[in-house]
Amino acid sequence: MKNIKDVCIDFLKNENIKTAFMDIFSPICNLIYDKIYLYIWVISIYMVFLSCIILANLFLLLRIIKSLSKKDTSVSL
Repeated sequence: MKNIKDVCIDFLKNENIKTAFMDIFSPICNLIYDKIYLYIWVISIYMVFLSCIILANLFLLLRIIKSLSKKDTSVSL
């Protein structure tokens, strides 16, 4: 006797069922993608901008540390 899992797997192995599911869910997936497409681009641009800001801060911090270390060694007696 087959359990529910095996019956579902056998049911979904049928090629006609697979194409029917794809025909049903393809427009839904396309609609969801079309709705969030702009937000994906905005988040991507924001992440690139944020990465550039972090790298610029790191560069400035390293320059400040370097200039402070030069001043400290010249002042020490």
